[in-house]
Amino acid sequence: MSDTPILEPAEAYTLWAPHYPARAHNPVMQAEQNAMLALMPAELAGFSVFDAGCGSGRYMRHALNRGATRVTGVDPSEAMLDRARDELADLRSDALIELVQGSLDALPMPSAWADLTVCGLVLGHLDHLEQALAELRRVTRPGGMLLCSDVHPTGHALGWLRDFKAGEKRYAVRHTAHLYSHWHAACAALGLEIEQVVEPMLDPVDIPVEARFDPIALRVPVALVFQLRRTP
Repeated sequence: MSDTPILEPAEAYTLWAPHYPARAHNPVMQAEQNAMLALMPAELAGFSVFDAGCGSGRYMRHALNRGATRVTGVDPSEAMLDRARDELADLRSDALIELVQGSLDALPMPSAWADLTVCGLVLGHLDHLEQALAELRRVTRPGGMLLCSDVHPTGHALGWLRDFKAGEKRYAVRHTAHLYSHWHAACAALGLEIEQVVEPMLDPVDIPVEARFDPIALRVPVALVFQLRRTP
């Protein structure tokens, strides 16, 4: 049994934000990001892109680098939004960039405006998958794409934690496992077509030599990535 304190997401990200990079900063995130970026359109010129749970702006940066015309990020944590402002400040872009504080289960955004909606490693922080997916669907235009990822439920079953260090202490963020069957049922109820499902595994080259990790992690998928389409 781990003695790592498990915090609610709001408290955890307030602590984590000052040192949270706007990049994939561990092997699990790198595997997840490789899968997400492989599914993201290579050319986003003319696209309005919405990043739900944008954190420090990781996927906003990728969308801007691919030419997106408008990129909007929403996150519940003002501390993480401050981090995103700092991280995105160096980008020279003609795109409209917006950062808004808000909850993912009641997004403060208009309906049917995003050509592409991205939600990376966030939905496991929410208890009710269908409610969150309903909001992501609402803000996506009919025919638009949604790219969503989460920590693979296998990791949750094995007792892995989404942990981080603040000061001299280690903490973890509360996480709810959403199984593939939950995703399938929610998408069917909401009119979201599942176009692709990717279950990336760790690449040994991304694991630091000194890293301590469960060796089982090299034999099981570490993320669950969905390419969805809002049906017209």
